[in-house]
Amino acid sequence: MSKRVLIISASPRKGGNSDILCDRFMQGAEEAGNTVEKVSLRDLKIGYCMACYGCRGTKKCVQKDDMEELLSKMIEADVLVLATPVYFYSMDGQLKTMIDRTLPRYTEIRDKDVYFIATAAAGERFMHRTIDAMKGFTDCLPGARVREEIYGEGVYQKGEVENTPAYKKAYVAGKMIR
Repeated sequence: MSKRVLIISASPRKGGNSDILCDRFMQGAEEAGNTVEKVSLRDLKIGYCMACYGCRGTKKCVQKDDMEELLSKMIEADVLVLATPVYFYSMDGQLKTMIDRTLPRYTEIRDKDVYFIATAAAGERFMHRTIDAMKGFTDCLPGARVREEIYGEGVYQKGEVENTPAYKKAYVAGKMIR
């Protein structure tokens, strides 16, 4: 049975290493017969959460930007893929801002299979904090199941990730979605 896969790339660099792994994951997922959409946060206008709680009771943020549509896509998807380059041992600001803005409806992002992709010049052990922070988000999502953590380690320049085990792992992870 085909699944709806939503890949959220937080890479600020088009064709950056985490973006490349997203594309590779997408290739595998599409070949397995799934419906896949990739969203690049760099192409969206998403303001930061102002903690005004205007969404309380309304389930709508007071800000009028691209987040409302993205949040609907997250709720409708069966599978979420969150990808980020590692900045100072954590996710980049684009992904964190997006996560914070799920506040109006995050409890509706339920029963998802979730995959994490992180890339960094450092080794895997230095990226565990990044993945832990991403897991902090999924810990708040009812019924979320983390299925795979993909570490693109030792990469800095665009394209270097294509010569790492993560390149194949991203493809295989996508291919295994059924």
